[in-house]
Amino acid sequence: MSRTDIIDLMMHHGVKPTANRILIAATLLSGGRPMSMAELEDAIGTIDKSGISRTLALFREQHLVHTIQDGGDGVRYELCHSHSDSHDDDAHVHFYCTRCRKTFCLEDIAIPTVALPAGYEGDNVNYMVSGICPECRKHCN
Repeated sequence: MSRTDIIDLMMHHGVKPTANRILIAATLLSGGRPMSMAELEDAIGTIDKSGISRTLALFREQHLVHTIQDGGDGVRYELCHSHSDSHDDDAHVHFYCTRCRKTFCLEDIAIPTVALPAGYEGDNVNYMVSGICPECRKHCN
């Protein structure tokens, strides 16, 4: 995705494309997998934690970022490619490796539909599978 594509995606979601916001979005995109706050700080280096945190909060408000509870050391973030600015139509399964503690997108696997009992209204699904990733598995044997 080019810088122009990132700016277009941000504008579509109602986010003003400032230099820092573009950098954070580009870093999330180039990470190739959901990233923790610490990973973002390390990858960016030029924006402090509070600036990254404020930007991520705005991105989440505008449905431009997914937040994923990975079952490991906390929250991970990934750029959302949703076509909607009011809800997430880009939901997919994630895999958390218990050995390397990385979270991976399994974009080709849709989150199964869950029929909730009467009176319940869901607004978010976090579908996480945990185990050992292919890279770590190579080193197990």
